[in-house]
Amino acid sequence: MRLTPAAPTDCYVLAAIHAACFSEAWDARSIYTLLTPPHAIGIIAWSADTIAGFVLCRAVGDECEILSCASSPLFRRQGVGMRVLTAALDEARQRGVRRAFLEVAEDNAAARALYTACGLSDIGRRRRYYRRITGAADAIVMSLDL
Repeated sequence: MRLTPAAPTDCYVLAAIHAACFSEAWDARSIYTLLTPPHAIGIIAWSADTIAGFVLCRAVGDECEILSCASSPLFRRQGVGMRVLTAALDEARQRGVRRAFLEVAEDNAAARALYTACGLSDIGRRRRYYRRITGAADAIVMSLDL
């Protein structure tokens, strides 16, 4: 598996993977905007010519917000999330970022386990942040000092 920086031109394929992973998927235009420099950090994991996963972050000043991290359904539980997230955090450190943070749905056990394994820890909660068909789920705010 190889890692490459994500470019705005990758927005269509990343939007397709995002749609396969999240009920409220981001469209290509939104992803294009997120990947526009100078604040964007995007990392793509490739398996041969197939995108296995990606992470999208925004780094401003000494903070980095992890906006989305997704593994293609065909590549789940193969360490893709760990690889792209670690690479993004390394890139953030090189840019002088001192703290990373994110929100994750309380009921997303796999993502929470990944973020914990990468060193992030819970620092707060946003009640009813994520909409669900059956109601809403709280967001857990997590942070990591880099």
